[in-house]
Amino acid sequence: MELPDPASAHATHADAVTARLRAAGCVFAEEEAALLLDAAAGAELEALIARRIAGEPLELLLGWAEFDGLRVRTARGVFVPRQRSVLLVRLAADALRARSGASRAVDLGCGTGALGAALSARVPSAQVWAVDVDPAAVACARTNLAPERVLLGDLFDPLPDHLRGAVDVLVANAPYVPTSRIPLMPPEARDHEHLVALDGGADGLDVQRRVIAGAAAWLRPGGVLVVESSRAQAPTSAALMAAAGLEPRVVTDDEVGATAVTGHT
Repeated sequence: MELPDPASAHATHADAVTARLRAAGCVFAEEEAALLLDAAAGAELEALIARRIAGEPLELLLGWAEFDGLRVRTARGVFVPRQRSVLLVRLAADALRARSGASRAVDLGCGTGALGAALSARVPSAQVWAVDVDPAAVACARTNLAPERVLLGDLFDPLPDHLRGAVDVLVANAPYVPTSRIPLMPPEARDHEHLVALDGGADGLDVQRRVIAGAAAWLRPGGVLVVESSRAQAPTSAALMAAAGLEPRVVTDDEVGATAVTGHT
């Protein structure tokens, strides 16, 4: 009697899982099936598949998100890092490397702490701080960054005073979705991420305005603020930076569909 081929059985199972995910509308069904099969088996796997089909983000099911070559831990309700935000990391890392001596960076509205973790990986000598107003985000970020440098509070408020005027790079992926467009967001985001991480107010720039207005007081001479924006909002972000005494520049990366605006002191 011919024994069953384990590899063949696994491939058949993977095909079946892929088909179920594809039917549920998962664009990258094959890749997701492979990750789920690697993460669990049996009843646990079936539960994960059911939750994915119901619309839960894959990153929450796995407990991690891939970001800039890292596995960043995720948590329920906390903003899942988007691949387009790697542009922010690249710009911030370039700015840190251009500084002489010890450098300091602050990730405002850090969510999981993905930006800060990626910066630490790219520039290990930098001292990275992170802030978020959401306690769930702070708890999550403390698993991805030095916990003593992840602070709970509103933007600049919890930062220690010795950082005032001493920060080389401020990086912020502040929420920039206009309130009226929140219902149009993919269910994975609007149903599973806290509203505070998504809602940017009437024109999407309420939080970003506050970041830009406060940045100069915390940056060193020659320091830089890096914010994520949309193509449509970038000119407004640049104008806000100019009005705040920063020299703005709009940077786009079509490969990842990203737009960032930098402001130099």
